[in-house]
Amino acid sequence: MLEILKCRTYRHLFFAQMVALLGTGLATVALSLLAFDLAEDRAGQVIGTALAIKMVAYVCIAPFASALAERLPRRTMLVALDLVRASIALALPFVTQVYEVYVLIAILQSASAAFTPTYQSIIPDVLPDEDDYTRALSLSRVAYDLENLISPALAGLLLLVTSWEVLFAGTVIGFLASAVLIVSVMLPKREASGQTHGVLDRVRRGFWIFRATPRLRGLMALNLVVSVAGSLVIVNTVVWVQGQFKLTEQYTALAFAVFGAGSMAAALALPALLRRWQDRPVMLAGAALVLGGLALALMIDGLEMLLPVWAILGVGFSTVQTPIGRLLTQSSHGEDRPALFSAQFSLSHAGWLLTYPLAGWLGTVAGMQGTVLVLLVLGMIFFVLAVRLWPAEDRLVITHSHPDLPEGHPHKTTAGETHTHRFVIDELHPRWPG
Repeated sequence: MLEILKCRTYRHLFFAQMVALLGTGLATVALSLLAFDLAEDRAGQVIGTALAIKMVAYVCIAPFASALAERLPRRTMLVALDLVRASIALALPFVTQVYEVYVLIAILQSASAAFTPTYQSIIPDVLPDEDDYTRALSLSRVAYDLENLISPALAGLLLLVTSWEVLFAGTVIGFLASAVLIVSVMLPKREASGQTHGVLDRVRRGFWIFRATPRLRGLMALNLVVSVAGSLVIVNTVVWVQGQFKLTEQYTALAFAVFGAGSMAAALALPALLRRWQDRPVMLAGAALVLGGLALALMIDGLEMLLPVWAILGVGFSTVQTPIGRLLTQSSHGEDRPALFSAQFSLSHAGWLLTYPLAGWLGTVAGMQGTVLVLLVLGMIFFVLAVRLWPAEDRLVITHSHPDLPEGHPHKTTAGETHTHRFVIDELHPRWPG
């Protein structure tokens, strides 16, 4: 897997992503502790609302960011967004009112909503080989999991000697380091599509492809399955650990780290699995594991039960999330890829827009067990939809024969022998008609 880091451009982009996410992970822990400091018993509501604001920014900003990315130099755009994020993170330790948290989170996450899909759409251009791209997706998933593993562990160590306000300094450093690494490489030029589209056409393009592609309709339902589990972990970990179990901040960081460890273990195992199994059964198995973890969460009564459940949820979460980039690449032509990645970014976070405030407000009015039960039922509904929307016969690979081709043709084996190869089918990989 690490062989792809020999590519200098990808190596710098990967480490830019990793340091930015490490900083973001510190901010996630710090935000939870800031909310508990400002609101105590209402911390779940504050976190849920702040994260709902984040999702509104992601849903509304990301599609327009892809249109902007097609007109601006991508490197300049990414660096500018990193600098905006660093500035906002620098201001967060100084807030004293809940509404100030909401305003700063809205600005910070609007910048992230423009940054992430633009970054994701560059990687297939840097690594055009499909196997290399699959490895890159797993490494990217590992980078995301470092946010949940190393960042909470580092936060726990820092909290032994300092206050939570200092954690935001790590976020600033992460964003600045990301900007420096991006400046250090030249990004590949975009494919010339030979077509011109207005901003609204670019925004609509990705959503149209999602609606027209069966596997992507199933992906929308799987996005909702992982959002119910992720919202439970991100919103209610601090409520469970510090509110109900009366433990310290270090145990909150430990719980986040265990979730990240499960997610990272799955990401490291997936490249080998995806060489033997198609994406659909792997991702559905991950979604089923998420539902199993939610069922076990109904029995949480202490930290010793919460930690293994969080590990199970982490494994299922990553098993669904890691192959998504492959699906998007397989389901789009080159010129449509930025729009499709932005559409996925917005549609997936629309699910989080539902589940983040639901997990936070239900935790306050119905208790943890009632919250888990509601999220489990929702997850089961979305899982059934995913199975029905994503056809079991996904015709990416076609078995066929070429009996009339001359000897030596690359699609010719033994005369009349059937074989398989991959090619684009416009019905399942639609091209934007606009």
